[in-house]
Amino acid sequence: MLLNGDCPESLKKEERAPELPRENGLDEAEPGEETTGQEVIVIQDTGFSVKILAPGIEPFSLQVSPQEMVQEIHQVLMDREDTCHRTCFSLHLDGNMLDHFSELRSVEGLQEGSVLRVVEEPYTVREARIHVRHVRDLLKSLDPSDAFNGVDCNSLSFLSVFTDGDLGDSGKRKKGLEMDPIDCTPPEYILPGSRERPLCPLQPQNRDWKPLQCLKVLTMSGWNPPPGNRKMHGDLMYLFVITAEDRQVSITASTRGFYLNQSTAYHFNPKPASPRFLSHSLVELLNQISPTFKKNFAVLQKKRVQRHPFERIATPFQVYSWTAPQAEHAMDCVRAEDAYTSRLGYEEHIPGQTRDWNEELQTTRELPRKNLPERLLRERAIFKVHSDFTAAATRGAMAVIDGNVMAINPSEETKMQMFIWNNIFFSLGFDVRDHYKDFGGDVAAYVAPTNDLNGVRTYNAVDVEGLYTLGTVVVDYRGYRVTAQSIIPGILERDQEQSVIYGSIDFGKTVMSHPRYLELLERTSRPLKILRHRVLNDRDEEVELCSSVECKGIIGNDGRHYILDLLRTFPPDLNFLPVPGEGLPEECTRAGFPRAHRHKLCCLRQELVDAFVKELAETIASDDGTGGAAGDAGRAELGVAQLVEGSCLPAGRVSTADPRSREVIRNACKAVGSISSTAFDVRFNPDIFSPGVRFPESCQEEVRDQKQLLKDAAAFLLSCQIPGLVKDCIEHAVLPMDGATLAEVMRQRGINMRYLGKVLDLVLRSPAREQLDHIYVSDARVPQTPSQGVELSGLSAAISHFLNCFLSSYPNPVAHLPADELISKKRNRRRRNRPPGAADNTAWAVMTPQELWKNICQEAKNYFDFSLEWCVSSAGALGPQHEGLWGPRPVVEDVLNIFPVVKHVNPKASDAFHFFQSGQAKVQQGFLKEGCELINEALNLFNNVYGAMHVEICACLRLLARLHYIMGDYAEALSNQQKAVLMSERVMGIEHPNTIQEYNNIGLVLHGVMEYDLSLRFLENALAVSTKYHGPKSLKVALRGGRGIRRSAFHLTPEEVSLNFVSSESWACLSFTAPSMASVLEQLNVINGILFIPLSQKDLENLKAEVARRQQLQEASRNREKAEEPMATEPEPAGAPEDSASQPQAAKDPSSPSLQG
Repeated sequence: MLLNGDCPESLKKEERAPELPRENGLDEAEPGEETTGQEVIVIQDTGFSVKILAPGIEPFSLQVSPQEMVQEIHQVLMDREDTCHRTCFSLHLDGNMLDHFSELRSVEGLQEGSVLRVVEEPYTVREARIHVRHVRDLLKSLDPSDAFNGVDCNSLSFLSVFTDGDLGDSGKRKKGLEMDPIDCTPPEYILPGSRERPLCPLQPQNRDWKPLQCLKVLTMSGWNPPPGNRKMHGDLMYLFVITAEDRQVSITASTRGFYLNQSTAYHFNPKPASPRFLSHSLVELLNQISPTFKKNFAVLQKKRVQRHPFERIATPFQVYSWTAPQAEHAMDCVRAEDAYTSRLGYEEHIPGQTRDWNEELQTTRELPRKNLPERLLRERAIFKVHSDFTAAATRGAMAVIDGNVMAINPSEETKMQMFIWNNIFFSLGFDVRDHYKDFGGDVAAYVAPTNDLNGVRTYNAVDVEGLYTLGTVVVDYRGYRVTAQSIIPGILERDQEQSVIYGSIDFGKTVMSHPRYLELLERTSRPLKILRHRVLNDRDEEVELCSSVECKGIIGNDGRHYILDLLRTFPPDLNFLPVPGEGLPEECTRAGFPRAHRHKLCCLRQELVDAFVKELAETIASDDGTGGAAGDAGRAELGVAQLVEGSCLPAGRVSTADPRSREVIRNACKAVGSISSTAFDVRFNPDIFSPGVRFPESCQEEVRDQKQLLKDAAAFLLSCQIPGLVKDCIEHAVLPMDGATLAEVMRQRGINMRYLGKVLDLVLRSPAREQLDHIYVSDARVPQTPSQGVELSGLSAAISHFLNCFLSSYPNPVAHLPADELISKKRNRRRRNRPPGAADNTAWAVMTPQELWKNICQEAKNYFDFSLEWCVSSAGALGPQHEGLWGPRPVVEDVLNIFPVVKHVNPKASDAFHFFQSGQAKVQQGFLKEGCELINEALNLFNNVYGAMHVEICACLRLLARLHYIMGDYAEALSNQQKAVLMSERVMGIEHPNTIQEYNNIGLVLHGVMEYDLSLRFLENALAVSTKYHGPKSLKVALRGGRGIRRSAFHLTPEEVSLNFVSSESWACLSFTAPSMASVLEQLNVINGILFIPLSQKDLENLKAEVARRQQLQEASRNREKAEEPMATEPEPAGAPEDSASQPQAAKDPSSPSLQG
């Protein structure tokens, strides 16, 4: 089986996709194909052992699973200490070579005890390059430079620094290790009154870590490529090496392996040199010629394999750090090759052709999904291809802005240029040809890609068979927004007017429809609550649509039906869309709405639409169920219950024998604007209030009802959702700790970030405003314009000058312009076709703090767009010598790098997610053991789909650790919590609030297993990072550092430490009474949100009786409903347990902030 560990979105965290009903796949599994939970157990419990015979080492056994591919055994062998130096080999069973991409269960004759022989294969140019890259990765396996630079999905982890390697892979202390005494005194920079906030402690270094130099130089030789006559002798490439002993050698990579040649830097002689040693592995050859390499490489690999696997596994999506140390720039042949070549034959390319991303993305969605194994294989393939596409799109977007990609229309103006790289189409976020002129110009063009991405995410979640979306990634880099999309086959060979057969290319003037698209989109309309409606085209003909007019349908040359331009998937937000002659409800006008926004693409979030429809159903049920006489009330209650249940069924499936019940249902449906008179089915017309869209006269009553529905939804957001959010914050139901988690909490309730001003206004008027003072943020949109168009040579100076204006109190900071002697005196007068990021823009140099803060205040006033950390949102990286907000001002040398901010779709593991939801529901109902079993099943399924690293796996491990801790299994709790900490560091980032909480949790669990010294380290680190990011007044810091809790946990408060320093000179040492172990553990439990309620025997008996009574009532209610009126219900997702539909909303998302406390 795959590792039971955590997983990576971003949360860089990106915005989560809402949970949607599945149109095909899970919810439409036929009864005969339903799988049970037993199938999941079979999948994970049928592993077996095979014996591996590799050249030069003793045979060893390896545990494998039938679901694994042969390629995964290759990866295991390339990671083992004794076989890691081999890359070009094949596995043979009984003399037959195994296919890399075959599943083990499909290999005939493979069973328990089978012997797999490792056979060395001849090299090709591709295999030789892969081998050199792998050797480079082994040599840099302990070097954190790739993690700091955000390369190849490497990210930072500091858990082992705190434990000093005292915890093994199982989470237990290694035997025979004695802990050295440690100083638990809080550092000076977190003591009360400290004005310094250094960045260095955010990247702690292991005291015993010393870089091991195996080689001084390993690079490609200047004699590459081999001449024709040497190619016929088997030469593939040449390497140049300087050993640690300063010996310079030239190495030939041939089809048979590696050997020394007689070439020098100035003379080419490919003949073998002495010693004449041919090795199939480069490592074996270097061991022969360099004793230092042999010694240090062995030590290096021993340390590498001692690290936890989660510290070494690459994350699915890149995570960036906004602080990094100043490091020396070392020579690296692989890094140079990545930067200046197309990496032909490696990673982005498969042998013989460029990767066809669109075909891969669509083919994986066409895989069968009738049973659980097929769905797991399908979702694993979807996730892998999507993560590869996201990485390639990010690299391409950065290359476009850096000017390294040629435009396909180079004669056009820079803003109108488009690019194709690696079969991915790139466009810039500008209004091309006044396409968005009536919607806000460049501002609307900047917002449209994120709206389109949300639409792609939504339709992918519904997952209708036969309907395809484009692979889409939105990248913000150096002030530019780049949209990367897969390419529809044949789209570049036709004009857009000829390609589009559904929708409109001019925002509603000319509209087309197609019966096949209507059929496909009709299957998405119910879960997305989109109304099928009619509009008028330019010839006043009625055209039927099942989406907004901007949604375009194109049939590609591959015969697939694609939809694109999904920027108006959901209805408009009338609070930010003033319409002449249309008034809003009193709740909106009292709050100052409608308010003109900078663009007209403001839409309601899907979470708000779902919450609004749910509120309508609950309101009608409460109104009709409580009014009238007893008999009428009973009939009304039955009718409304059937009405609400009917919302989950196709229209017409609800039937009532009582005419009065039918009348109740008919009136209720009419009151809420349901499109059906027999079922609660509320849908929205996304084209209402769209400029240029006209409706037929026969639809005016429907249009009027839709307008009222949108007005009610706008009022619902202001009157229910925003007050509910503030109430949840006051009651600690949610704990937004920074800008990212605040945005996530708001989006989960359907509140757009443009409403942040209203949230703050309600906070300021709240009696508990001091509890909510952590909802303050700084603006993230202002830096976009200054960094746009800055010449690359002045980018570092521009960023440092912005930071000085943003953070410094000096009234007139002076910008450091590039040295004049380095600027060419000869400039072309016409530089029309320069790259997007190469414009001559020095407007940033005259910016002053007053102007910047004036712009920030104006931006906050107009847009209400906020974020707590500017560095993360704008993706900068600062050096550690910058002393923080109150230290020396940032200079040019402090700006080390600039990273992109990437937004993409997060494919979900549907079956695993359903198990996780059911497990959460069981836990919240008090069934801890059953919940723990379901969470374990979800963890195994998550691992099958995502691999070892993902955010949702991290949530599983976190919950399992808490459950095991509560149930008293401290060793298992520590093992799971250790994995959760590593996972959170790797996939969320070291500064993410969840990571800080994981430090707290592992400190609690370590205390539970009596590892007090390690526990203190983590609790102290959690306090330090919390104080650093959230300020001394935040809720978490108050829990950790104040109100006597820290005194109980650490024995000494900071004030007592300071007092001790003064009093020790004149008085005897003060003695402090240590608190009892029960008191310490109780306080630590409170910090981590765990509260044990003591119950007497009588309380337990009463609780059991109440649970039994409620179960009997529920069973009686089910029997009565079945006897009175049997109704058809849709089948449950195959292989999933019960009780998933009745869970609270807080259990919907495994990474929801409400689950962290």
